[in-house]
Amino acid sequence: MVMRAKALFPLLIRAALDAVEPARAVQQALHRDGTTLTIQGHSYTITPPARLFVVGMGKAAARMAAAVHAIAGDLITDGCVITKYGHTKGETGRIRVYEAAHPVPDDAGVAATHAMLALLGDTRPDDLVLVLVSGGGSALLVAPAPGLTLADLQQTTNLLLASGATIHELNTVRKHLSAVKGGQLARHAAPAWVETLLISDVVGDDVDVIASGPTIPDPTTFADAKAVLERYGVWAHVPPAVRRHLHDGIAGKVPETPQPGDPIFDRVRNHIIARNADAAFAAATEAQRHGWHAHVLTTFLQGEAREVGRVVAALGQQITRYDTPVAAPACLILGGETTVTLRGNGTGGRNQELALSAALAIEGWPRLRIASFATDGGDGPTDAAGGLVDGNTATRIRAAGIDPRQALDDNDSYHALRAANALITTGPTGTNVCDLVFVLVDASSHA
Repeated sequence: MVMRAKALFPLLIRAALDAVEPARAVQQALHRDGTTLTIQGHSYTITPPARLFVVGMGKAAARMAAAVHAIAGDLITDGCVITKYGHTKGETGRIRVYEAAHPVPDDAGVAATHAMLALLGDTRPDDLVLVLVSGGGSALLVAPAPGLTLADLQQTTNLLLASGATIHELNTVRKHLSAVKGGQLARHAAPAWVETLLISDVVGDDVDVIASGPTIPDPTTFADAKAVLERYGVWAHVPPAVRRHLHDGIAGKVPETPQPGDPIFDRVRNHIIARNADAAFAAATEAQRHGWHAHVLTTFLQGEAREVGRVVAALGQQITRYDTPVAAPACLILGGETTVTLRGNGTGGRNQELALSAALAIEGWPRLRIASFATDGGDGPTDAAGGLVDGNTATRIRAAGIDPRQALDDNDSYHALRAANALITTGPTGTNVCDLVFVLVDASSHA
């Protein structure tokens, strides 16, 4: 008999996370032969006067740094990476690890960023700067542009997070309020060679969006940043200093972020070493290994979480009723990142909201299970990574005295799913490649 969905799901998550494990990704990209390091085909000999500096930012930064140190520890002159609170494990030798807040920056992020910039302050042409970038880096690498304060960035970030803006839009604004994002870290690292290893947490793997592209040419402008704030109705609510800074940038009084073609990037190379698609296809392979019909439908999933929840529920219902577009037992996998527009004062995250919406849609469908999972292990300001729901989840929520539809309206998916024992809780996974949604339909013989 084919494995049931309940037993299969943990295996899918493990396979997905193993495929994008930071140390594994670094080991595949970075090789050493004596004093020579080869990074994605580009070789550097680290002997005097050449020096090696390692810097990084993101939820996977500590694990990436540990992997680099295991390979090149005695060649490293100095290093500094910034990760989210609770995401540090073990020592990294000459690479100092700082922790700071995410998704809203804090003073610790500012201090850590200043330490990184001080480290890069005397680089020479023979030096190599290895930059380790992963999701979450936008909030962790914090240096307000001249004339702005941390409080300005915090208020603007909070407004955009509540508005439903996509990560592309949020990072367009972040780049233009920063002295390090949008290619500007490459300026600080010059005149050294720069090799950047990226773990992508953005839909479409646009490198300029990952951690706001600290070493990537920025195709966006001050005008684009203002347009985002206007699109979501928050322009009048951001701090006056932010409006003034963006207006000055549009008027040419503040230099643009480094654009494509800027010679600052002549000595910079950027490489994606892990992405959402790697996790999605690894999960599909695992499902197939256990006799399931598995398909990755997309790795470009976006949209309002509660609306996407209804759509993925409909996919599962189609398979359950008609055995199309694939026959049961079926595993559909969708990767990407949804958004939530806050309407209430509840607690949750985009994956939990998607799961709660799906639970309402599939109530009474016993063969269906739908899961939405943040690969970094953290969904919104909660201790959960997402939710795993079935045809009885909404009923169990009501039995616990909670109206699931009202909870959805209040953006209170966390407490509703917790009442039904439907939360996915992993703790920090050490990686970050967006989200995965699973639609699992058991074979009819299991019904």
